[in-house]
Amino acid sequence: MVHFIRLYLLVVLRLSLVPIESSADSELGQKYYVIYMKEETGLKGSVFTKQHTQAEWKALFDHKGEKFATEYSKKYPALKAFLKSVDFQEFRIDIRDFCIEYASDTMGIAAGC
Repeated sequence: MVHFIRLYLLVVLRLSLVPIESSADSELGQKYYVIYMKEETGLKGSVFTKQHTQAEWKALFDHKGEKFATEYSKKYPALKAFLKSVDFQEFRIDIRDFCIEYASDTMGIAAGC
């Protein structure tokens, strides 16, 4: 019985440490956009996010954002270093959520950026 309880607690603890994509935060993604991308793109966040639909943003950010990094490195060469960085991989999920929340097929407008 003690062994079962220890195993159960170990599994629960282990699962609580696993990051999940649903923990993305669009507000945090907006902040990352302003800090790391706005100056290089020259676009307000509301204009940037309207470049694609929700489905298109999701497809761009699939597979660790490889398509996103490729497309936006070509469009905005000044972004290339950031998009290849560890920081981008760390912030990618939040930036993805920001782009999806304010995509062209939504009514949302990214205020203040």
